[in-house]
This record gives sequence, structure tokens and C-alpha cells, in this order.
Amino acid sequence: MRDGTADRASRSRVRRWIAIGAAVLLAIVGAVVAVEAVRVAGDAEERPGLARFYEQPDDAANGAPGTLVRSEELAGTPAESRAWRIMYRSTDLNGAPIVVTGIVVVPLGPAPASGRTVLAWGHPTTGTDPSCAPSRAFDPFIGIEGLRMMLDRGYTVVATDYAGMGTTGPNSYLVGETAAHTVIDAVRAAQRIPDAQAGDRVVLWGHSQGGQAVLFAAENAPDYAPELDIVAVAAAAPAADLTALMGSHLDDISGVTIGSYAFPAFASVYGPSTPGAELGGILTSAAVAQVPEMNRLCLLTHLDQLHTIGQPLVGDFFLHDPTTTEPWTTLLAANSAGRTRFEAPLFIAQGADDELVLPADTEDFIAHERQLGVDVSYTSVPLATHATIAYLALPALEAWLDAHAR
Repeated sequence: MRDGTADRASRSRVRRWIAIGAAVLLAIVGAVVAVEAVRVAGDAEERPGLARFYEQPDDAANGAPGTLVRSEELAGTPAESRAWRIMYRSTDLNGAPIVVTGIVVVPLGPAPASGRTVLAWGHPTTGTDPSCAPSRAFDPFIGIEGLRMMLDRGYTVVATDYAGMGTTGPNSYLVGETAAHTVIDAVRAAQRIPDAQAGDRVVLWGHSQGGQAVLFAAENAPDYAPELDIVAVAAAAPAADLTALMGSHLDDISGVTIGSYAFPAFASVYGPSTPGAELGGILTSAAVAQVPEMNRLCLLTHLDQLHTIGQPLVGDFFLHDPTTTEPWTTLLAANSAGRTRFEAPLFIAQGADDELVLPADTEDFIAHERQLGVDVSYTSVPLATHATIAYLALPALEAWLDAHAR
């Protein structure tokens, strides 16, 4: 049996270690808060002149895809990094010149002699209005899922806003070819910033809408940008099969919300050249009347308003089933990934509780890719939803990158 003196000494040691642990924890928390405070202060400092950056000069579209119109270094950045807001040139699905915006982030420290691997991020749906562009947000980094992990891997990270967002351009929501070009040309634009240290090796990573964008980028890169080496492609709950996606949500609020963004975009892009691709030929008059207002609202900041407008349209949104009605059947198929094989290995993560991109639809797409000869690694994450899958898949993604993108 221990005597009282020993017990008191033991309790004293425990209290001392608790005190030391608490002090260390407080120091870590304090350091994190200090770093975040600097970043937020930098973001606030940049807000007053933000709109001017997105105003295109008269000659903005004159130049090769991937060249810079302008760039500006950002004051509020993640820890141990530098960042720039960029405006750059790209092309739409028909090869016409367009202007796009985004951001570039690079870790501090020396880069390899051949330059850093570039991580090209495709963001999930935020809306279609220029104001919904991630690079215009108060914190333009928070939506890049896995940013800290990618910077710690030494990657230069580039995140496009997509065409029509950030600055004036065509509505490109779920228009696969245009999205692919904007992702690829964002990499080229990053290479134009010397301090970004961007090399030719590229990892593509996207979520939902961004999953569709990076899959199309992988399919297009050999012809569109043969100088780039696409070493790995990763997607979380990708909007890969638009026919399946729309077919799963014809009569619910998700279908109304996605449709309010997608069908105006398709009508705008394809209507002038595709007979029957007019909005009034697929949506009810009630839906046509409401979609302009819904397109002015951003998904993340106005979801309640979107649902307030959209809920009365559930069951009264589509005139016909677009998955079986031409030309929409063809347009949905044309903007679905999986048209051709690509050489890079593919990682796909799916949330088991995803009610938007359904697990069965993702598994069907994976089977299709494997039939094409794509090397697919698949992880299903229990309890993950559509909103959480990209973050919850990061440990599996990092292990996969260690094996496939050294």
C-alpha cells in the first residue's frame, strides 16, 4: 500500500503534466488563431477594390489560351503560403475565346528543379451568377477541399471559377467541354506566374460539378494541352452521368435547383445551333418565370431562398422528362463523362449517405470507366453525405496520391 506522501507526489506530477498539456494546447490554439486573424485581416483589406479586378479590359480575350490578362498577389493567405487572384484566357466548347478568373496558391520554400506538381481544383456547385465565384468570396480558400493537405505535399494549387463566374462570360454550368478547358488553362495560367513555381505535372481533383469538370479535363488534355502530364485524377461524388443525375431527381427540390442552373445554361449554349434546345420546350411556364431569379442566387449563401422559390415547382418544373426527350437526351449524354479512356489513374470517393449523387449511379460510372480500361480506385465512406464526402475522403486520397503521384 502506498503512503500518503507518495500519493501526494503522484497527484502533483499529474497536475503538472495536465498544466503543461493545457499550456501547449493553448499555445497551439493561440498560434492558429493568430495566423487566421492575419489571413482574415488580409481578406478584409482586399474587399474595397475587389470588383475592379473582375472588370475585363477591352482586349482581355486577345491571346492564347492559358495566358494571363492580369494577376494580383493576395494579402490574406493560408499559413506558410503565397497566393494570387488571376484573370486568364481560355476557350469554350466551340473554341471561341473566353475570359475566366480563379486563384493560385503555392507553399513557401524551394521547389523541385522541374517545378511543383500542380493541383487543379474543380469546385462543387456554388451558383451561376458572377457573384457566386469562389475567388470573389471573403475567404477564397475555404472552399478548396484539401487545400492544406495539397500545400503540405508541395503542390501549387490552382482553382478556376469556371466561365461566366467571377467575370463576364458564357454560362457554362455542367457544360463539360468548356469546364475542361477552364480547368486546363488555369494550370497554364499558373505557369505564367514565376513565383508560383508551377511545373508540367498535374493532379486533377474535383467535387460534384467539379468532378465532372476534372473528368472532362482528363479526357480532353491529350489533345487540348499535350504539353501537360496528367499524373492522377480524383473526384468526390462526381456529377459524371447527367442522365442518371437528372433522372434521379425529376420530382424533388434537388432536381429543381440543379435544373434551374443547368437548363438555362444548356439553352444559352446550345439553343442557337440545336433545334429544340429552347428553355420553353422543356420547362413549364411557371419554371421559366422563376429560373432568372434562382440564377441570381448563390447556392451556399442563399439555399433557403432557392428552396423557397423552388419548392412550389416540385412536380411542375419539367414539361417533359429531359432524359427521354430530344434534344435534351443527347445534350445530357454529351455532357456526361466517360466518352473516352485516359491514361492517368482515377480515384473516386462516394458518400454512402449521399442523396444527390447516388452511390448506385457512381458505381455504374466506375464500372463503365473500368470497361474503357481506366485504372479506377474506389472508396465508399460510411455516413458521408454529398456535402461532406470530399473532406472525409482526404485520408484515403492522400494515401492514394502517395502511391500514384509521387
